[in-house]
Amino acid sequence: MDTEAKHTERDRTSTPEAGDEEVRSRSARFPGRSRSRMSLRTAGLIGVACTVFVLLLSNFVMQPFQIPSSSMEPTLAVGDRVLVNKLAYGSGSGPERGDVIVFDGTGSFVQEGVAENPVSATAREGLAALGLAEPAETDFIKRVIGVGGDRVVCCDKGGRVEVNGVPVEERYLHPDGTASAVPFDIVVPEGTLWVMGDHRTASRDSRDHLGEPGGGMVPVDKVIGRADWIAWPVGRWTSLDSGAAFADVPQVPRTPGGGHG
Repeated sequence: MDTEAKHTERDRTSTPEAGDEEVRSRSARFPGRSRSRMSLRTAGLIGVACTVFVLLLSNFVMQPFQIPSSSMEPTLAVGDRVLVNKLAYGSGSGPERGDVIVFDGTGSFVQEGVAENPVSATAREGLAALGLAEPAETDFIKRVIGVGGDRVVCCDKGGRVEVNGVPVEERYLHPDGTASAVPFDIVVPEGTLWVMGDHRTASRDSRDHLGEPGGGMVPVDKVIGRADWIAWPVGRWTSLDSGAAFADVPQVPRTPGGGHG
């Protein structure tokens, strides 16, 4: 009986050893298979982590924006990718004259209620956040010409836009156009912006919405961020800063209540 018990016990303990030997044998025969599986898994995890990081960065700090039209030429060309600084207007600061901004035109440039298919919208938003797709049809990029309280007039005898009585030398304008073929004389309400493209003959901007609700003004709270850099293509990598054109424009006096006199 003791002999049988020993044989039984030996048989039980031999089973895992045989299994381990089989695993070692398979690993010896296919040494690259297990390593390749681990490499693919590691690469997948790294890819997911990087994607999540980029999406978070894009949503809260710096978002790539693909230029969809020629309305900002020659400053921005079709297909350029600019980096939009979403932290530019924190701590109570707001857009300034000359800033190139990206904004949601819903309610000002686009009628309320215009909606994109939810599935395609989600896919496009994800790609747009990575700079791989054009932005939504409700997102625009223009230059700030007037801020709250400014009087913006076009045009003076020299064909220039005037802001608060001072003609602006807009050296960034497209060479084949003028400051504007459409005359206007407006006062920008507080909390809104008057924006225009640099290629005035190819840009649908505040001028085109003068007779609509809102009068072509963009609410400040619809601004997504300020375009600070051209990031792609590499040959066009440069910063965007044209506030110097408005350096001589005086500020509109504010009353203690926040209005202007």
